[in-house]
Amino acid sequence: MIQYQDHIRDMTEASLAEGFFDGWPNPPSYSVFMQILKNATHVILAKDDQSGQVVGFITALSDRVLTAYIPLLEVVPAYQKRGIGKELTRRMLDKLQGIYMVDFVVRSGSPEFLRTAWHEKSAGHADSQLRTSVRQPGAAINLKKRGIS
Repeated sequence: MIQYQDHIRDMTEASLAEGFFDGWPNPPSYSVFMQILKNATHVILAKDDQSGQVVGFITALSDRVLTAYIPLLEVVPAYQKRGIGKELTRRMLDKLQGIYMVDFVVRSGSPEFLRTAWHEKSAGHADSQLRTSVRQPGAAINLKKRGIS
């Protein structure tokens, strides 16, 4: 069974299932991945309660007043097609309820459920946008250079 949580307190590198950032030419390292999660305004994790491993996540960045942006939704390949991505999306949109404008960028080739879930749940937002992104620049990011540690 999958459990969902909105914090990363007990997350370690060992608790991550294999397969995050599948297909990315330059996937982020564990330390960069943790910085992404720590710096997100909202994060929701999907954990397999039998193995204790994190098998999916979604993040949102927001000013908590008017706008929000959902940059990342990942479910490891071994757990795809089980409704986890749809549930992560539903939970994040519930968390963002009341935000006037929400953007969600998806890569080309993303599952159709994203569009379906988006249109079902985004009705509560005055302005919502589902954008398709075809570029993924990689993870060669120097966080120190950007003032993030």
